[in-house]
Amino acid sequence: MRTSLLIAFLAFAQIVMGQQDSQYTQYMYNTQTVNPAYAGSRGVLNLTGLYRTQWVGINGAPETSNFSLNTPVGNRVGLGLSFYKDKIGISLENNIAADVSYTLPLNDDDLFMSFGMKGGVNILDVDFSQLNPNDVNDPSFSPSNNIDGQVSPIIGIGLYLRNKDKWYLGISAPNLLNTDHYDDVTISTTKERLHYYAIGGYVFDLNSSWKFKPAILLKGVKGAPLAADFSANFLFNERFTLGAAYRWDSAVSGLFGFQITNGIMLGYAYDYDVTDIGNYSNGSHEFFLRFEIGDGNNQGVVNPRFF
Repeated sequence: MRTSLLIAFLAFAQIVMGQQDSQYTQYMYNTQTVNPAYAGSRGVLNLTGLYRTQWVGINGAPETSNFSLNTPVGNRVGLGLSFYKDKIGISLENNIAADVSYTLPLNDDDLFMSFGMKGGVNILDVDFSQLNPNDVNDPSFSPSNNIDGQVSPIIGIGLYLRNKDKWYLGISAPNLLNTDHYDDVTISTTKERLHYYAIGGYVFDLNSSWKFKPAILLKGVKGAPLAADFSANFLFNERFTLGAAYRWDSAVSGLFGFQITNGIMLGYAYDYDVTDIGNYSNGSHEFFLRFEIGDGNNQGVVNPRFF
């Protein structure tokens, strides 16, 4: 009973106060989702799928699916497409977006600056009939207040600065638009707010077999504290990745990745929540799969492909 009340409160609070962008533990492999300037930066056709189930054991907990693809077009332009589905409690959110990037070499094939834009639509559904309120006559929870397929535009921008094989920095806003969603009686029930992202990482060559990459992602949105994710991954023989991550005041994580072939990578992450909700859930699981097609001879491709 306590668990059901907890997740109902979290879901309703998110719907009323504002819709937060989804979080990813394996953000270092999912950069296109938050920064359109990343599109085409790996020099090959890249297809990435990610599935995250959060707070396992709690009914109505967040469940996120994400699929993206991107490819270079010549030496300067990158194109991408992404599909995103996020379900939490009584709300279901779907995004479809296209990305385009333009890359400028800043020196002789070693330093690159990419500019990116994102455009798409967000589709929101909220079904109050899934709730079980104490007062069944409360008009706030009436099915007549449901949100059915409300569509709002997405316009995002990003910058991505990278060295060929050592480091990267990015700043972005995946959606510049603030959007209020309304029910049938024009009461605002959910708000999409502008999120800012900063991401960065560095690759250290420890020896001929081992590489070490610390990375960070910062996320800011009005009305919420700054979110910070720190990770440290080790790459062995360009095949096996093992690491750990920490989400500030939220969770600790373990990460594992395996480069099955030169074009296929599989990844997994487990989060243990360090907040009170960790007493009611069995943690969070995240699965990642990447396919890449091409010879990787485009300008600026990273080898080994650690970012």
